Amino acid sequence: MLWIPITIGAAALQVARNAAQRSVMGGAGPWGATLVRFLFGLPFATVFAAIAWLATPGASAHPTPWFWLACAAGAALQIAATAALLTAMHRSTFALGTAMQQSGLPFALVWGVLLFGDHVGAWAWIGGLVVTLGLTALSWPRGEVVMRRGAVLAGLGSGAIFALSANCFRQASLAFDPNHHAASALVTVMVVQAIQTVTLTGFLAVKNPAALTAVAAAWRQSLGAGFCGAAASGLWFTAMAMSPVGPVRAVGVVEMPIAALAGRRLFAERLTLVQWVAGAITAIGVVMAAIG
Repeated sequence: MLWIPITIGAAALQVARNAAQRSVMGGAGPWGATLVRFLFGLPFATVFAAIAWLATPGASAHPTPWFWLACAAGAALQIAATAALLTAMHRSTFALGTAMQQSGLPFALVWGVLLFGDHVGAWAWIGGLVVTLGLTALSWPRGEVVMRRGAVLAGLGSGAIFALSANCFRQASLAFDPNHHAASALVTVMVVQAIQTVTLTGFLAVKNPAALTAVAAAWRQSLGAGFCGAAASGLWFTAMAMSPVGPVRAVGVVEMPIAALAGRRLFAERLTLVQWVAGAITAIGVVMAAIG
C-alpha cells in the first residue's frame, strides 16, 4: 500500500506544477506551457534518475526494445491526448472539456486489464466508477452547454488516450527494472521527457516560434514548474510501477481538494454547494479504489 502516499505526494506536486504553468500560459500559449513541464523538467528528471540509480543497491538496467517502445508510445500518446483535450475545449468550453476528460479513469482500468493483464479487484472497479461520476459532476459546466461537431469525440478520446499513455509508462517502468520501482520509474521519466522535449520543441520551432521565445523569457517561473513537474512525474511513475494504473488514477484525484484549497488561497476562487457534494462523492470513490 506504499503506492497510496506516493500517489498523494504526486498529486500535491502536480497542483504546484499546474499553478506555475498557469502563470506562463498567457505569453506562451497552451503548447508553450505544455513544453515547460518537459523542457525545464528534463534537467531535474535527469538529476533525480542519477541519484535514485546510484542510491539503489542492486539496480540493473534492462533497456529492452519493449522499454523503448513503451516510452516512445507513452510520450507520443500523452502529447496526442493533450491535443485532443485542447480540441475538445476549443469546440465546447474549458469546463466541458475537463469533464469529458474524466473518462480517462475507467479507461485506465479497462486498458490495464484488457491489454496488459492487470488484476483489479471489484472495489477498485466500483470506486473508479464512483470517482468518475463525482469528478464529472464536479467539473460539469453550469448554464448553457454548447458543443460543436467533434467535441464529444475529442473529449472522450483525450481521456482514453491519456489512460493508455499512463499504462505505457507503467509497462516501461516494469520493463526497465521490475525489482526496483523508484529507480526504474525515475529513469523512465527522464527518457520520456527527453522524447517529449525534442518532439514538442521541434513542432513549435516550425509552427509557433513566438511560443518558444515566450517560454525562454519566462524561465524563472518555468524552473519551478519544471522541478515540480519532474518530481510529480517521478512519484506518479513509481506508484504506477507498484500498482495498476486505474487505482492510482482514482487515488490521485485527491489533487482536486488540494487544487481547490490552492485556488482559494492563490486565486480567490470559491466552490458551490453542488461542487462540495460532488467532491464528497469523489472522496468516497477514492477510498473504495484504495482498498480495492
